[in-house]
Amino acid sequence: MKYFSSLLFVLLLMLTSFTTRAEYQRGDVDQNGQVTIGDVTCLIDYLLNGTWSDEPAAPYDEYQRGDVDQNGQVTIGDVTFLIDYLLSSEWPEENQPETETFTVNGVTFKMVFVEGGTFMMGASDDDPDAIFSEKPAHQVTLSSYSIGETEVTQELWVAVMGSNPSEHSSTYGHEENLQRPVEYVTWQECMTFITNLNELTGKNFRLPTEAEWEFAARGGNESHGYKYAGSNDIDEVAWYYENSYVDGYQTTHTVATKAPNELGLYDMSGNVEEWCRDTYGSYSSEAQTNPTGATSGTYRVRRGGSYYYKAPYCRVTYRQQGHYSVGSQGSLGLRLALPE
Repeated sequence: MKYFSSLLFVLLLMLTSFTTRAEYQRGDVDQNGQVTIGDVTCLIDYLLNGTWSDEPAAPYDEYQRGDVDQNGQVTIGDVTFLIDYLLSSEWPEENQPETETFTVNGVTFKMVFVEGGTFMMGASDDDPDAIFSEKPAHQVTLSSYSIGETEVTQELWVAVMGSNPSEHSSTYGHEENLQRPVEYVTWQECMTFITNLNELTGKNFRLPTEAEWEFAARGGNESHGYKYAGSNDIDEVAWYYENSYVDGYQTTHTVATKAPNELGLYDMSGNVEEWCRDTYGSYSSEAQTNPTGATSGTYRVRRGGSYYYKAPYCRVTYRQQGHYSVGSQGSLGLRLALPE
């Protein structure tokens, strides 16, 4: 223990000159708004004593506060991980999402790899906000796939389609910002967009299935079990009813300006709802593998909530339906998926 303490002391001395602003508060163990050498000291104290020297401040809990490497435990590995970050100002590469970047007519977008796995889809019986369509919870097994790091932006839609249908655009008197998500699009129009995108890229993009969407929103195999996509505090991860006001009215916001979830995905709660590939139908309690929804019907699945929705409707299990030919004004967009 003396040798361990001495080694850490030397490392601490080496790092005293490194101070950097926390990104989404990851690594801010002492919760003072910065990631500094003090966070290493705070984490070491916790590992030696088994308790924090102060009470965790909301919205942190003990797990979020100390699990810097996000592997589900608070160990000496978190100290090493934090030291590596302070030395390089970048989180170690092996803990970053595996992404692939595509470019279409000068516009780039990223797809994030989601390793396949098994999870319980739908709301649990003890969720007070759950509605009947979110039940019963049932086991789903998925193959690996990739999903958009963000919603499809207005910029990408214009690059593929040549025009911008979005209500939150200069066409309708809003400030021009093509980094907002595209919206006011029907499911049918999304199919046309994807067909054109595939012709331009030679790939096989599609909408995510509802199961793929929920698994990704939950954080995939890295899930921490949050209510919203990436946190139990909706303000950290979502633009929604309470925080989306600009100049007195509610609006969409630039993508990826809230914190990501465990997989590095942005805005899966709030900003705009997202069309899924599935025809809408009731859940079954039976275990399923790579489900694709109901076999017939004119209504498609919508997921994620929007800037106009209150918090309960931005949970990762909340679902509703929309007619495939209706765009739901300025609150409904899409996110891409790419099968392996």
